[in-house]
Amino acid sequence: MSCLFCKIAQKEMSSKIRFENDDFIAFDDINPKAKTHILLIPKRHLYSVKALDDTDADLMGKMLLAARDVAKKANLDSFRIVFNSGRDAGQAVDHLHLHILGGNKLGSIA
Repeated sequence: MSCLFCKIAQKEMSSKIRFENDDFIAFDDINPKAKTHILLIPKRHLYSVKALDDTDADLMGKMLLAARDVAKKANLDSFRIVFNSGRDAGQAVDHLHLHILGGNKLGSIA
């Protein structure tokens, strides 16, 4: 598989790993948008939020809890969680991923 994030999850490419369990791996974003910018991905390849179905509800719940744990481990008292789904929304890698941003005051998105 040529998916960049799958290669990181399978340890075929190096990255600064921040968190790992059976289902997920988290690593620093190479183009950070905040002082702390960590990506959390499922180890199983999923294209995007659009590719999810009802059987993925448990995985997504676990992903949010893993994001909480990643933020805690990174000492983030306040943080933002973002999913981009599709090119026009800013998804640059075709593998479901969640951005965890914090470490400095973030601007409003509303």
